[in-house]
Amino acid sequence: MADQSAGRLRGRAVVVTGAGSGIGRAAALAFARAGAHVLGVGRRASALEDTAAQHPGIAVLAADICGGEQAARAIVDAVIERWGRLDVLVNNAGATAVMPLADTDAQRISDLFALNVTAPSLLAHAALPHLRAGHGAIVNISSTYGHRPLPGAAHYAASKAALEQLTRSWALELAADGIRVNALAPGPTESEALAAAGLPGSVVEQIKQDEVARIPLGRRGDPEEVATWIVHLADPAATWITGQVLTVDGGLELT
Repeated sequence: MADQSAGRLRGRAVVVTGAGSGIGRAAALAFARAGAHVLGVGRRASALEDTAAQHPGIAVLAADICGGEQAARAIVDAVIERWGRLDVLVNNAGATAVMPLADTDAQRISDLFALNVTAPSLLAHAALPHLRAGHGAIVNISSTYGHRPLPGAAHYAASKAALEQLTRSWALELAADGIRVNALAPGPTESEALAAAGLPGSVVEQIKQDEVARIPLGRRGDPEEVATWIVHLADPAATWITGQVLTVDGGLELT
């Protein structure tokens, strides 16, 4: 399958947000290994450089995707200037927020939705003319908790539910343009997300242990396992798949 994907994706241009670590880094590498030109986007230049160092097909751009329409245009312009096309947008960047209702405040809600919902929307808007030109694809990265309750982090779950509904609605809206829109919903995956949420190390380890205990396959996922399916959804060979949310979570959503 890897060799077949390489042939289909060769020469295509892909944007992956949140490419400095975790699923985003794994996705950038997977696309590059499949022959695509990849622009990895993230806020931390040093982390992006570590990603780019792993494959010559990856270029990077340090940018805050929450910078509104101007930031979205700058990212898309960087791809077009470098490769003259944009075929795939992977909206991976996002944040987890542990926020029980008793501790909820307006600014944290606003910041969470700005990153998890508004930024992907503006990037898709900026990319749209180029995706139309090449009958491209959008892959949004949701979460098992985009369609499963998450007590104590309801607003995170709600932001991912919003992204899944955007996926379905955009799929219908853009079908006539030949643009496919799908989402991948990973379960708990090894990444820096929990630490980035500001949780102490002991709390992070406890959360990981609790997650493993609930996952039928008995372990957290690896970013590479998730990245494989991101590439499959973006592959032009997946010609009849759109508006779908594919859950890759070791069976967690079944519990």
